[in-house]
Amino acid sequence: MSETVVFLNGELLPLSEARVPVLDRGFIFGDGIYEVIPLYNGKPFRGAQHLARLQRSLASIGIPNPYSETEWLALIDRVVKANGLGDQMVYMQVTRGVAKRTHAFPTEVTPTVLIMTNPMALPPAASVEQGVACVTMEDRRWLNCQIKSTSLLGNVLAAQVAAEAGVTEAIQFRDGNLTEASSSNVWLVKNGRVYAPPKDNLILEGIRYGLMEELCAAMDIPFEARRITRDEVFSADEVLLSSASKELLPVVTIDGKTIGAGKPGPVFQRLFAAYQAAKSAL
Repeated sequence: MSETVVFLNGELLPLSEARVPVLDRGFIFGDGIYEVIPLYNGKPFRGAQHLARLQRSLASIGIPNPYSETEWLALIDRVVKANGLGDQMVYMQVTRGVAKRTHAFPTEVTPTVLIMTNPMALPPAASVEQGVACVTMEDRRWLNCQIKSTSLLGNVLAAQVAAEAGVTEAIQFRDGNLTEASSSNVWLVKNGRVYAPPKDNLILEGIRYGLMEELCAAMDIPFEARRITRDEVFSADEVLLSSASKELLPVVTIDGKTIGAGKPGPVFQRLFAAYQAAKSAL
């Protein structure tokens, strides 16, 4: 198998040859933004929404976007064609660039740009058909979770909690209210209505957030965004996870307690089918 090819600062080169200087602020401070776009049959899934979020995150920390949407899509296409993969996840990262180590923003610095891709690794069929387990924890991350920053230590620690518990995700709560999992948005279903935490600074607005709203509207499933308590999570009829890599998964136990009927529910089944149809329509 040939080596993965990446795009780094204007060049296509083998991954083993890609180098970033030690003084890159992404390495020193985690001073950067990233995006992950799923591609099915070579086509970006909700690519415009991913690139719009990239722009929002870059603007929020004062990094100029080095490319237009058209240019990003062209670069992604170059990387995809250079690797010749099937369904895949394209990773894009922009850091503030290389500068003397000082906390404040440097002036006259050029952003570092990386694009790489990996084969799509979706959850096993058993996770979709039987559901997954999660644990809960207190959300101790910073208060700008809406920024898709490369500073991911809080998420890494949450993912490790899940890994050590042998479950799929760690679902987080702040002041008794649901926020999100380590790398997933979390959804509740109660009496046929879908609930989600509001889109604010306490969660990263996953691109599937907008998709879920659209799917619910198309299927006349009531949808409401509001604060959700811990008790509501445990008394839900269904709990769902969504992310680019997980797509949509049903949660059947949390902290060892059964959720709903302890199996994927009817609202999940409808939304999952609609999600697959949206992919097929690319």
